[in-house]
Amino acid sequence: MPKNKTFARAPVLVDLALQGGGSHGAFTWGVLDRLLQEPWLKIDGVSGTSAGAMNAAILVHGHHKGGAEGAREALAEFWRKVAEASRFSPFQRGPLDVLLGRWTLDSSPMYVAMDLMSRLVSPYDINPFGSNPLRDILAELIDFDLLAEAPIHLFVTATNVRTGRGKVFKNAAVTPDVLLASACLPTLFQAIEIDGEAYWDGGYSGNPTLATLVQECESDDTILIPINPIERPGIPRSASEILNRLNEVSFNSSALKELKMMALLRKVADPGDGEGRRWARMRLHMVRNDIMAELGASSKLNAEWAFFEYLHGEGVKAAEAFLDAHALDLGRRSTLNLDALLEGI
Repeated sequence: MPKNKTFARAPVLVDLALQGGGSHGAFTWGVLDRLLQEPWLKIDGVSGTSAGAMNAAILVHGHHKGGAEGAREALAEFWRKVAEASRFSPFQRGPLDVLLGRWTLDSSPMYVAMDLMSRLVSPYDINPFGSNPLRDILAELIDFDLLAEAPIHLFVTATNVRTGRGKVFKNAAVTPDVLLASACLPTLFQAIEIDGEAYWDGGYSGNPTLATLVQECESDDTILIPINPIERPGIPRSASEILNRLNEVSFNSSALKELKMMALLRKVADPGDGEGRRWARMRLHMVRNDIMAELGASSKLNAEWAFFEYLHGEGVKAAEAFLDAHALDLGRRSTLNLDALLEGI
């Protein structure tokens, strides 16, 4: 379904589930940018974690102000401002990586030093004032009073440090602190305090939270946009490769557990019951992401505009491929095989 051709079909109400992954969230920007160009796709709710939460809040706010085009413009402005704020960041690619077109920061002396320090020194010592450049960007781009009134449901997940459980914040409860909490990696940033409780990155407990979309939205179709590779070929051998894979497994585990739970609920749901009917009718889809297995963990801190443009372009291509394959399936059948997740249980 090429985007330069008119594709006429009845409107389909969908939810979006956006994973987190630092700078890799620019891939999700590309996917959203492409999906927002389809007038028949109507967004009911968006659930996001970490960078996915940033994308989600920006999309919902921009859409409330100016429809789909307003959301596209808002997302582009957000990622542009992140790149501008990071222009003089000490985390820059080495000359050889630039020459060879690699996006990794593994050769950056400051990144290597920071990576070592994060294992030995607390962020409360390195950054005692808890400063984060994203706070000013979010406060500038989002009117949080307007966000509270937005018709698109917004769900942002953060992890309660004390209980270890995820907490989902909805439209009216979302603030700059909530978004920063959802993206708060504990080795890099101080925990964010909200109403007397401390929060870390939502990826530890829901990346992203899916059940809330089924329970609180009218749509029966959820499109998952993943960032962290579920499978990675080969065995990691270097210390950085091992740590990177551990983080991927950790950040995927909550989503995989929730998908398994949803698969079980759908099998046992009573289609005649109000709540059961919601689970029985649930349809899940996923946009394929084939490039993240080629990118290392350090590139999640690469905030160059050229890198964002590259990821955006890959996201657009992935969304295009998804629409080509499954546009006619949306509103009709699930294209993510949940039953396969139950194998081996």
